[in-house]
Parts: sequence; structure tokens; C-alpha cells
Amino acid sequence: MAIDVQILKERYINSCRRHCVLPNPAILSVLFKAKVKKYCQEVCSLEISLDHLKDTDFPPLLDLCMELDDSEVEAVDICNKSLYVLDGKYALLLMRAINQKLGIVDLYDFSFGKNFSRDISQRGLTCQVLNLRSSHFRKLNMMGEFMRIHTLNLDFSTKLTSFQEDCFTCMPNLKCLSLCETRISNLWTTIAALSKLPSLVELRFQNWSGCNNVGPFSASSSRKPDDKTDSNLPNSVHYGGRPSMCVGEPTDYNSSIEEVLRNLFVVGNMGVNDDEQSMVEDSSDDSELDSPNPLQEHGSVGLLSNVFSSWNRQADPQNENQNEEESLQGTFTEHIGDIELKYISYHASPICFEKHYREYMIASLPHLRSLDNLPIGKIDQERARIKFSECFENLPYQRKHKENIVHMLQKREIRASQTHVQSPGQKSSSLYGKSQHFYTRSLCAAKMGSSAWPFLHPLSVSGRNLGGESRSFRPRQFEYHPSDSSLMVFGTLDGEVVVVNHENEKIVSYIPSSGAMNSVLGLCWLKKYPSKLIAGSDNGSLKLYDIHHTRSMVRGIYHSAGSVTFDEFDQLTSVHVNSTDELFLASGYSRDVSLYDISSGRRLQVFTGMHREHINVLKFANHSPSLFATSSFDKDVKMWDLRQKPIHPCYTSSSPRGNVMVCFSPDDHYLLVSAVDNKVRQLLAVDGRLHLNFEIASTGSSQNYTRSYYMNGRDYIISGSCDEHVVRICCAQTGRRLRDISLEGRGGSGSSMFVQSLRGDPFREFNMSILGTYMRPSSRSEIVKVNMLASSDHAKEHLDGQQPCPTNNMGG
Repeated sequence: MAIDVQILKERYINSCRRHCVLPNPAILSVLFKAKVKKYCQEVCSLEISLDHLKDTDFPPLLDLCMELDDSEVEAVDICNKSLYVLDGKYALLLMRAINQKLGIVDLYDFSFGKNFSRDISQRGLTCQVLNLRSSHFRKLNMMGEFMRIHTLNLDFSTKLTSFQEDCFTCMPNLKCLSLCETRISNLWTTIAALSKLPSLVELRFQNWSGCNNVGPFSASSSRKPDDKTDSNLPNSVHYGGRPSMCVGEPTDYNSSIEEVLRNLFVVGNMGVNDDEQSMVEDSSDDSELDSPNPLQEHGSVGLLSNVFSSWNRQADPQNENQNEEESLQGTFTEHIGDIELKYISYHASPICFEKHYREYMIASLPHLRSLDNLPIGKIDQERARIKFSECFENLPYQRKHKENIVHMLQKREIRASQTHVQSPGQKSSSLYGKSQHFYTRSLCAAKMGSSAWPFLHPLSVSGRNLGGESRSFRPRQFEYHPSDSSLMVFGTLDGEVVVVNHENEKIVSYIPSSGAMNSVLGLCWLKKYPSKLIAGSDNGSLKLYDIHHTRSMVRGIYHSAGSVTFDEFDQLTSVHVNSTDELFLASGYSRDVSLYDISSGRRLQVFTGMHREHINVLKFANHSPSLFATSSFDKDVKMWDLRQKPIHPCYTSSSPRGNVMVCFSPDDHYLLVSAVDNKVRQLLAVDGRLHLNFEIASTGSSQNYTRSYYMNGRDYIISGSCDEHVVRICCAQTGRRLRDISLEGRGGSGSSMFVQSLRGDPFREFNMSILGTYMRPSSRSEIVKVNMLASSDHAKEHLDGQQPCPTNNMGG
């Protein structure tokens, strides 16, 4: 027979006597309330608040919990509401002792420390609802058993940036997940982790609400912080005192989201109330960062105007600028016909600011029924599917399904062994006609489809073999070698030029600073003379080096044989050599361009007044020795021909913002133009007409300098910006997003790296290197190699927490 609550109370008092402590009045009150519930034929449950306990109260309480399995108590809920620091080991012992009758665990994890979080993630819990707001998790890795859990709330865990690949495989019954005001931002890794949740129907990264908190899904002002919902009801989800969301029968999932909004939000001109309003509070292709993304900085009250971009709305074009301003302030006005809707988002995570975030989530999680407090109907699912196909590539080269790598290799070998001589009556095999590119692309799609977490490895190069000197470098610019797949050169903030074998991380050649402290902003290898390169510094220094003559260090003295010095170009930011290795150009903080002859070492000419503002980057064509393009912060990109004495450009193409850089596609068919704040366009090189506009979301920062380059020949482009810690990969023919790569710091700081420069590996498919830097001072930058075809093996921590101080240097 089950132990009566009254007997439990008596045994608790006896245990207190044995441990020489007074019975805690809060525990006695909990037992009394449970007895009343039993008398009223309600669920007999205990609600234990850790706020009312001291360390000395735990021994008798643990004795009580050990007897709960044989008692008439059906469930035990654990909570705390204050930041009072309690010994986390007692809270863990208490929850383990309750065992299978553990119902709701509602804690401010911040109170208990990192060991508490680690223990829960590694050993698991038997609860049904777990609320760990303000937790210490940085990368979620739930390895323990959570077989009974159906609701998980990690709101306000501001250190949480990403998920481990298998972090949710231990939660097969999880139905509801809330991650408001976390730092999660990557759509691809998030979906890869969430797809391991077969029962997930509710997901929340933000709270949508009408301006006056009206409607069936809005925040209820009358809800008390300690309100509980029945943990056995999956349609009603408790989020630890925050508004609950319902996935129940009253919702018509065949209706569109517009119909829901007509009932959810206030119609007409309505202002935000006082409480809600109070909540709204270096340029170059290798520019230094200045400030974090303002939307992420105010992510606690973020408004996402692009969330509803796929709705069939009739917006007044005159209100577009107004809507953009409102979205930054915390409100957004939507027009559907003649109806005006105002709504606001609370506690948005950065992922919500990704373009087409809602459509991507709905299309990728087909079983989801509610996202961010808004229901998902069949019409929404269909629209999300269409938008996903328009804007995203699920696999490289538009492959529809992931193929087996072994099967692909077998087909390739069969094709290679087949004779092309066929009998007259034999039909042509389907294997014939498939080029080597077909198999390479299929293998790439198969490998990339195996993991959303690419392998990131920081290039670790030290100066230990430089005359016995031990030191580290601060890279500022880098370039792959055009013909030797193992070599890379980088210039440093201290004026050094270092050639490394990036495969074995050994220094091949070291060239120290030529004079006063300066930054190497321009680097360019010669093609016909692969041992030579041009290096330019911001102090105007321009030199040609032969790495075959700069290897030796004798007693710390550098041998300068093989170097050629050119006339200086003041405030240099960019250099580039033409396709025949005869000429090179230099540009910088001026409207002029200098032309140099490499063989004689002379400056041939200075072209003045080519732009209205300084020319940040210039590039020669890859195959024509006389054609070159210039990009300027006057918003113009211009094509020039040396054969016509560049007084007038061949053509001019204008961008809506200042241009950071320009480059030719490997076959010279296209120009890739990157302007401030993610404005990336592809032009036809022949006449400058717009070929493709990459729809990358803006941050609103005028200092968000964007750089873009080609990868895999001209198949894909990679783009990154100095205010963001993400690199975007897009198809260069369709503009569809393939993948985002997030950069995170090594160690316990959880800081993100910001993209200062990047280059696609010219020899390896879906490989690149990224020059990353941090906001925090007194640290260094580093080059990170990325292999998208290799898995990170549970996202190992490769990047350290040392963070370099930003400068105002520019560079090409």
C-alpha cells in the first residue's frame, strides 16, 4: 500500500530530529498542500522551492525523497526564482533522489554554476519539463538520458551559441523547445541538430506579440510568475513563468498566417504602450572591424521585418523606409490590403534576423506546428517550400538527394573501366557522357551532406625556427600560391612577409619588416615566376621578393638578395599583377592609380582622378593583360583598358553603397562586387550589366565592410563582413544560399571571430581560409582553414579566446 502523505510528514520530522535540524516550514507547507490536493481528488504533487532551503535542510529532505517511489505522491516539481547561490550538488542530489516522479524542474541555472550544467548534460534527468533559464551552456551537448522530457526551456542562456551534432538524440519525446535570447545564429547547424527530434512540434527563438498584448497567442499580463501547467498535457507548455504557447485543437492549420494575425494583432493605428516602448532601446576587402551587429547587440527586443517577407501582402512602397526604421526600434507595421497590423518581437535570438528564417525553419522541420508563438498551417508550409527552393540549396550543385559516397566511387570506377567501343546493337550506357565534373560534384554533395559542421583548423605558425627566436605572428593579409597547392603567403601588422607550407605548417620563407612599424595590406604572386611576389605596406613601401633567395637567416640577419624596391605609393591598400607578369597596379587612400613595370622596377605612369573617392581595391583580369577594374567608396566600379590610355573607363557600374572590393571570376566572364553591409552583386564583365544580386541581409551598420571571392572556380562565392562572425556560401549562378559557416573562439570565453578577409582554396573543392579577428583588445588575429567536405567530429574547439585589437588599416 502506498505511503500516505501524513506518514511522509511524520517521517520527515523524525529525520530532522536524527540530523539535529529543525523542520523547514516550507517543506511542511508543501506536504500540507499535497495532502489537501489528495483530499480534493486532485493530482497529489509536491512543489519544492529551493529558495526556502538552506544546506542544512537537505539531509532530512533527501531522506524524504528516497521514500517517494513508494508513496501516494504522483509528481514532484523543483523550482527556484531568486539568484541566491545554493550549493548545486544538493540540488542535483535532490533531483536524483526523486527519480521517476520528477515532473517540472524550473531553475535559474546561473545560480548553480558550470559544474551543475555539466552534470545535468552528461548524466541527464528524469523530469518531463526542464526549464534552465540563464544557463551556462555555450555549446549544447546533452549526452545523458532525458527519455521522459517533453519540454525544454533554455531562454536567456546568453552564452549559448550552437549545438553539438548529436545533442538532442537523447530526447526522443521532446515536443516543445524554447531558445529565446540565446546567441544561436546558424540556420544549418541548428536544423541539423533539431532534425534529431522526431516529436518536436513547438519551437521558439522569440516571442511574437501584439502591441497591447491581445489575442490568443499573446503574452498575458494576468499570468503570474509561479503559474504551472499540467506537465502531462503536451498541448500546453510551461516556460517557467514566461508566456505559454498552445498547439491545440482550436487552431485551424489549414488557414494562412494572415488570417491568424487578423485576430492576433491590433488593427489600425495603435501606439506601443509605455512598458513595451521602454524595452526598445576600416574599409577594404580586408577591413578591420569596428562594432558588433546592432541587431544582435539589441537582440532582447528584436523585430524581424524579413520574417514575413513571403506573405502575399500589399505594402505601400512609401512606407518601406518607415518599416525599416520601425523594425530597428522594436515595432513593425504590416499592411494586408487596407488593414494595418502592428506587432512586436521580444527576446529574439540572432538566428531570427537571418533572411527567410521562418521559411527555412518550416521547410526543414515539416512536423513543426508552431514557430515563435505563431501556428504553422498548410498554406504556410507550401509557401515555405517554394521560398526554400528559390533561395536555398540543400546540397551543392542543386543535387536533390544525398548519395552514398561508396556507391558514387563504384560508379566512377565502372565508368573508367568501361570500353568506349560498343557493338552495333548495344545501347549507350547512361554512364557515358558524364564528365569528371559530374562525379566530383556528386562526391562533394555526398560529403557535405554528411555533416553541417565543417572542419575548422587554425593555421598554427610560430617563429621558433627563425634564428632561435620564438615569437608569434599577427596576420593582416594572405594569398594562396597560384600553382603550388601547399604554399600560402601572409603579411603581418608588423610589416613581415611570411611564406608557409599551410599543409605541414612550416615556414618556407621569412621576410622581416623593412623599416618602421607598418602593415602589409597588398600581396600578389607572379604566375610565370612562381617564386616571386609583390608586397605593399600602408607606409607606401612596394617590393618584389624572390622566396628562393630569402630563406636563410644567419645570426638573425636577413639576406635581402633577390628583392626589388619600387617607388612608394602613399597610403597603399591594394596591389595586383597582370596576367603576363609584366605590370602591376597599386591603389590606396587616393583617387589615383600607379602603374609599374616589373622588369625595370620603374613607375611608368600615375592615372589621376579615376574616381571621386579613394580606390580601395583594383584587380587585373585573369587572362587579359591590359584590362583592370577598380572599386571605390564613391559607389562606382569601373572597367579600364590600358590600350586606351585609361582616361575614360570602358564602363561604370554603380552600387547603392560604397564599394569595398571587386574581383574577376577565374574565366573573366563576371565581376564580383562587394559593397558595404552585405551588398554583393555579380556583373557581366563585358559590359557591366547586373547578372545576379545576392540577397544577403543587411545589418544596418555603415562600418560593416564586406568582402567576397569565388570558390570552386566560378561555381560558388564566399562572402564575409567585419561586423559579423559568419561566412556565407552562395551559388554563383542562382544566388541560392548553400551554407553559412560560423566562427567561434576557442576556450571558455565563447567569443566569436569576425571576418577580416577570406579566400577560396584554388586547388581544393569547398575549401577556404578565413582571416579572423575579435572585438576584444590585447590579442591576435589568426588564419582559419575550413574544409566543408570534412566533419568537425562534434564541433571541436579549435579557435582560442585570444582576441586581437582592431586597427583602422585598409587593404587589398
